[in-house]
Amino acid sequence: MPDASLPARTRQALRAAQLYYLQDLTMEAIARELGTSRSSVSRLISHARDTGLVEITIHSPLDSAGRLEEALRTAHGVAAHVVPVPDDATEVDRLDRVAMTAAHLVGGFVDENQVIGLAWGSTMTAVSRHLVPRATHGTSIVQLNGAGNLRTSGILYASELLRRFGDAFGAEVEQFPVPAFFDDPATREALWRERSVRRILALQGRMDVAVFGIGSPFADVPSRVYQGGYLERADYAALSRDHVVGDVATVFYRADGSTGGIALNARGTGPDFAVLRRAPRRVCVVSGRAKLPALRGALAAGLVTDLVVDEGTARALVDEPAAEASRRPR
Repeated sequence: MPDASLPARTRQALRAAQLYYLQDLTMEAIARELGTSRSSVSRLISHARDTGLVEITIHSPLDSAGRLEEALRTAHGVAAHVVPVPDDATEVDRLDRVAMTAAHLVGGFVDENQVIGLAWGSTMTAVSRHLVPRATHGTSIVQLNGAGNLRTSGILYASELLRRFGDAFGAEVEQFPVPAFFDDPATREALWRERSVRRILALQGRMDVAVFGIGSPFADVPSRVYQGGYLERADYAALSRDHVVGDVATVFYRADGSTGGIALNARGTGPDFAVLRRAPRRVCVVSGRAKLPALRGALAAGLVTDLVVDEGTARALVDEPAAEASRRPR
C-alpha cells in the first residue's frame, strides 16, 4: 500500500500506476476503482512517469538502435544506450534528445550513500534540465573541475548545474571553486596541498558514478571550454602541437587516449584519468558526429562504462572502422 505520509496526489498517482502497469487494467476500469474520471487517471499516470514513480525501459534487439548497442558493446566493452534521432534533426535538437535519455538513465544509477562526480559543460547543462526528481540519502554531488577564467569566477555557472543535480536527488553539493586552468603549474601544485582542496580531491577519488560529456573543438554545438573564454590563442596552438582531439573535465587527450606530455594538462584542474577510471560507473554523454574523434579517444583511454549517444553518431562509430579496413592496401 502507498505510504500514508506521501502527498495525496502522489499516493493516487502511485495507485493508478500500479493498477495500469502491474495489473494491466484499462484507464476506464481504474477510474471506476478510484472514483474519478478517465482523464484524471491519464493525468495521474503521466504524473507518476514525470516524477520518477514509474520508469519505462525498452529492450529491443531487433531495431537498428538495438543492433548498434550490441555492436558497441562487442567492439568497445561499453553498455551503449543509442538514442533514435532523425538524421535531419538540428544539432541542438539532437543534443536535447540525447540529454533527456541520459537524464532518465542517470536517475537509475544514483543510489543511497554515493559520491557522484560531475563535469560541467554544455552537455551536462542540457542533461540537468531533464532530471527526474528522486530523493536519496547520504549522497554527494562533487564538481570534477574548476570553472573560473579571466572573464568570470565560473561559480554561478557551475553552481546552477550542480544545484539541479543536488535538488533532483536530495544530495549534498560539493563545489570546487578553483580556476579551470592555472596560469602556473606550480600554483596548482601548491593549492593541491591545502587541506580544503585535498578534501574535494579525496571525494573525487571515492566516486561511485562519474557523469561527463566530451569536449571537442570540432562540435557544431560548441563545447563550453572552447567557447567560454577558457583558452587563449597560444593554448590552441599548444593543443594542436600536442595532437589533442578532445577533453573530459578539461583534461586533454590524443586519439589513442594518451594524456602524457600535453602541456595544458599541467595547468588544468580536472581529475587524472587514473582517478576517473576508479569510479565503477562512468557515464559518457555524446551528441553529434563532429565529436567522433574525441569519443574514439575517450573509449581508447578506457574512460567509459556507459555511453549515451545519438543513433547517427553510434552508426558512424560502428561503421568507420570497417570502412577504414576496406581502404587499407592488401
